Amino acid sequence: MTKKLLIVEDDRNISFIISENAKLEGYERDVAYDGEDGLEKALKNVYDLILLDLMLPKIEGFDICRRIRQANITTPVIILTAREEEIDKITGLELGADDYITKPFSVKELFARVKANIRRSSSDSGFADSDSGGNTNIINIRSVAIDCGKRRVEKNSVTTELSRLEYDLLVFLAKNPDRIFSREELLKNVWKYDIGGDFYGDPRTVDVTVKRLRDKIEDDASNPEIILNKRGVGYYLTNSD
Repeated sequence: MTKKLLIVEDDRNISFIISENAKLEGYERDVAYDGEDGLEKALKNVYDLILLDLMLPKIEGFDICRRIRQANITTPVIILTAREEEIDKITGLELGADDYITKPFSVKELFARVKANIRRSSSDSGFADSDSGGNTNIINIRSVAIDCGKRRVEKNSVTTELSRLEYDLLVFLAKNPDRIFSREELLKNVWKYDIGGDFYGDPRTVDVTVKRLRDKIEDDASNPEIILNKRGVGYYLTNSD
């Protein structure tokens, strides 16, 4: 089935370049030139990925990202930003974006990111067990229960809303307890980026996603007991006291 992109970009030259290259890559696409139209399209239609500029007329990209996540839309979002400030990139990720790319960017790099995010999103990560009977799909970690069959996470028996990316990261780590993964390994295995290639995501994307996940599943995110970090090496999940 043909994948469909939403391109929200007010610079018509950039929007045209992205749209034409998306067509060459075989994607269907909708285009919005301001935040109001972009938000309306994102809420009303189904897309496989959203490319979202930050500096938009009417409604800025941060607000669009926040509102589509509040609507429980899990479509991957890649932020397009001309801003170099670290806080802007982190803010976008904390609002639920899956990745960002800084202008000016190469079309080749952009679509490498697009393909990886769609591949991850479309696959449901393949983390669920094939046997859906009994409790074989349940992973219990302290006060957290992961139902892989239903893609549902509960903390203290209360459903915890995770983004698709947060869920994928949690299940991947839970399926490999006590094994330390570098940020690059997580980008390869969870984000599905080709680390051996020329283009892959910023390792800081991993840090922000881990922070968001800890905020939702840890009793005290500032003193985590489930997802830990070995300084200079990477992240791991432990179920030990």
